[in-house]
Amino acid sequence: MIPPPSLASATGRLYFLDVGISTSDLNGRILTCQPDGSDLRELITQIRTMPDGIAVDKANQHIYWTNMGFPSANDGGIQRSDLSGSNIVTIIPKGWTHTPKQLVIPPGSKKLYWSDREGMRIMRANLDGSDIELLYRANPGNTNKQSSLDWCVGIAVDEESNTIFWSQKGPSKSNEGRIFRMGLDLKTGEAPGNRSDVECLLDNLPEPIDLELDHATSTLYWTDRGDPPFGNTVNSVVLADLPVSELQPKILVRKLHEGIGISLDLKNGRMFFGDLGGSLYSSNLDGSCKSTILHDMGGAITGVAYVEL
Repeated sequence: MIPPPSLASATGRLYFLDVGISTSDLNGRILTCQPDGSDLRELITQIRTMPDGIAVDKANQHIYWTNMGFPSANDGGIQRSDLSGSNIVTIIPKGWTHTPKQLVIPPGSKKLYWSDREGMRIMRANLDGSDIELLYRANPGNTNKQSSLDWCVGIAVDEESNTIFWSQKGPSKSNEGRIFRMGLDLKTGEAPGNRSDVECLLDNLPEPIDLELDHATSTLYWTDRGDPPFGNTVNSVVLADLPVSELQPKILVRKLHEGIGISLDLKNGRMFFGDLGGSLYSSNLDGSCKSTILHDMGGAITGVAYVEL
């Protein structure tokens, strides 16, 4: 039997978001704890703009998070703070992105990459918010912001293979979710809405949400908040050099309550994930030895980030 992951860690910490929908006044929060759930702290409270994606810049000691805002208002943005939760700065102002979701900071380029749900696009910018770029636009002929088939939600970036992965979740519980990949940069003469390098890796998924990638093993992980038996799960697929037709996704963990955030700790062979039911979990990378770190912590967990400090 594979031993359970060691949840005790002298240096690592989890940072995660409560989107705030569990209270009538939208009390979104940024929280942190040890990998075993101890030393739980609220860093920022009273976030009224529905925080969803989180990333930590260890080198500069910053937390970044996306604010979905209110989709009808097109008022999403991205903010940053110190690891203590102080010195909050708006990096991407309201209106420059519609409904930003998962956020990642690749270690090489030190760029912000994020998915924009109702914006139906993939975007990036410098860490200070400058040089905002539109990298991909799903179905550019579609102007209907309610067309969830084109909503971009999760994102993972592999600089070593020059690849971006993202999920388009599809309608709720529809089994029309998809996961795509493309290059990091636009080819000369191409536009975000007509890229020739966009490839659909997986389709007919219940409702794929956040992504994570292990480059060393060419393994892509994701949460899915669709209906059982294939939804409300954590999943993986080994990409390697296999053609798309031969990819074999696996369900690693079942019985989540609207699974959203996910983060890998490759050094210790474990992953962390959360759900809108308000619980935070850990398991081995193969899904074995699932453990509840925090049970119903009084909110709805969205983004999750593990950082070895």
